[in-house]
Amino acid sequence: MDKPTVNPLRTASQKAARLVWNHSTHLSGLIPILERLCQHDGIQTVTPGVIGRSKGHCPKMQLRVSVPIRGGYKVIARQGKTVQEVFILTTLPQDKLEAALAIAMRC
Repeated sequence: MDKPTVNPLRTASQKAARLVWNHSTHLSGLIPILERLCQHDGIQTVTPGVIGRSKGHCPKMQLRVSVPIRGGYKVIARQGKTVQEVFILTTLPQDKLEAALAIAMRC
């Protein structure tokens, strides 16, 4: 019988964060990154928001913490000329959230 796999970011007693699906469209490649982010400790809810256009061009996916909101932070995801807001409810401070985002983008 195979051994069960253990996620190094979560213990058995902790539940994964919730990824909210409000919109039918998302930046390509964003959802897998957000799903990996949901496995990180301290993240409670991740909600992708409004998609818009920007003047500048960003060839690779970028996630940047924008402003604090009540209970978390607003993150801006950019790829090409498209931007999308992502709202993250978390107990983590900003520097720890930035580290968690970097880990989620690397995997």
